[in-house]
Amino acid sequence: MASPDDVEAAPVDPGSLIRSRQYRVLLVLAAAIGVLVSLASWSFLALVHQIQVGVYEDLPGELGYDTVPWWWPLPWLAVAGVLTALAIIRLPGHGGHVPADGLKAGGGPTQPIELPGVLLAALATLGLGLVLGPEGPLIALGMGLGVLAVRLVGKDAPQQVLGLLAAAGSFAAISTVFGSPVIGAVILLEAAALGGGGPTLAVILLPGLIAAGLGSLVFIGMGDWTGLSTSAWALSPLDLAPYDGPDWGDFVWTIVLAIAAAVVVFVVVEVARLTTRLVSKQPFVFTVAAALAVGGLAIAFNQATDQPANAVLFSGEHAFETLFEDPSLSLSTLTLLVVFKGLAWSISLGNFRGGPTFPALFLGTVAGLLAADLPGFSETPAVAALMAAACVSILRLPLASVVIALLLTSQAGLTVAPLIIVAVVVAYITTEVLSDRRVTPSG
Repeated sequence: MASPDDVEAAPVDPGSLIRSRQYRVLLVLAAAIGVLVSLASWSFLALVHQIQVGVYEDLPGELGYDTVPWWWPLPWLAVAGVLTALAIIRLPGHGGHVPADGLKAGGGPTQPIELPGVLLAALATLGLGLVLGPEGPLIALGMGLGVLAVRLVGKDAPQQVLGLLAAAGSFAAISTVFGSPVIGAVILLEAAALGGGGPTLAVILLPGLIAAGLGSLVFIGMGDWTGLSTSAWALSPLDLAPYDGPDWGDFVWTIVLAIAAAVVVFVVVEVARLTTRLVSKQPFVFTVAAALAVGGLAIAFNQATDQPANAVLFSGEHAFETLFEDPSLSLSTLTLLVVFKGLAWSISLGNFRGGPTFPALFLGTVAGLLAADLPGFSETPAVAALMAAACVSILRLPLASVVIALLLTSQAGLTVAPLIIVAVVVAYITTEVLSDRRVTPSG
C-alpha cells in the first residue's frame, strides 16, 4: 500500500485521466490485449484439459489396460513434482505465487521472462492431477502478456501504463474460467481495493472490462471453431432444487456451519504452510514426495470407497455434476471425500502452483451435501452456505465470494442470497480472528 507521502507527491485525478486522449488510446490497446490474452488463455486451458484426458482416460486403454490400474496416478504425479520443482527452483518467477497465500492480484505484474516458469509449473500441476485450479496461473499469464504487448509497442512506456494494461490482461484471462467478464472484474477489483488500489479503481475498471468483454467473444468463437466446449473448464450453475426462502433454522445452521468451514479451511492453509517449510529444505526430493502423498490419498480413497481416484485428484469443477447425479455416493463416501481431498488440497496449496478457488468450492459443495441431512436443513441452502463460506475463507474476498456463490446457485433462485451473504460475513470474520490470533503473540 502506498504511504501518505507517496499520495501527496503524486495525487491521482481519475476523472481527468479518463477524459484524456491518452486514456482512450489505452482503451484501444486494452481491447487488443484482451483478444491476445483470451487466445492464449483458451489455448492454455485446452492444453490442460487435453493432458488430463490423455493421461488419465485415453493412455491406459492405449497401453492395453481394460481399467485404469490403481497405481496409475503415482508416476504422473511424480513427474508433476519434478517439473514443478524445476520451475520453482531454476526458472525466473519461482513458478508463480504460492496458492496458500490466496488469490494474488496486487503487487508488481508478472514479467514476460517469468511466464515460462509459470506455465511449466501450472501445466504440470493442473494437467497431471494436483488439487488446484487454473485461476492463479491465468492471472499471471494475462499480466505477463499485457506487459509484453506494451513493451513491444513502446519500450519506454511509463510504469503506470504497464500496470494498467497488465491488469487489463488479467481481467481478460480470469474471466474465461468464471464464465463472465463481470465476475472476473469483481474478483480482481476487490483484490486490488484490499491491496490499496483505492482511487484508481475506476481507471483500472474500464480497460479491464473492455479487454474481458472482447476476450469473451474470442473465447466463444474459439469454442465454435474447434468444437471444444468451454464447459470442460469453466464454472457453471449447479443442479440445485428451487429454494422458497430461508427461515430461522436455516440462518442458525448457516452461522454454525460457516464458522466450522472457516476453521477447517484455516487449518488446511496452516498445514499447507507447514509442508511448504518442510519441502523447501530439499525441494526436488520433497516436492516429488508431496506429489506422491497426494497420489497416495487418491489411491486410499479409491480402495476405501471403490470410487475413482480422480475424485480426489484435480480441482473438482469437472466433478460437480457427478455429486448430484450419482446415487451411490453415500454419506460415508462423501465424508471420506472431504477428508482425503481436503488433505490433498492442503499439500497442493503449499507446494505446487495453481489457484485455490475451485477446490474450495468443490469441498464446500460436498460438505453441503453432508449438512443437508441436519434436522431442519436441506440441500440447497446447505450447499450454498458452505460453498460461499469455503470460498471466502480461502480468498479473503467477501464480495467476490458472494458473486461466485450466487452464480453457482442461480438455478435455486435469488432467495438463497441472504444465506450466502450471512455465510460469507461469518466465515470472513472467523478467518480474520483466527489469523490475528496466529500472528499476534499472546499475553
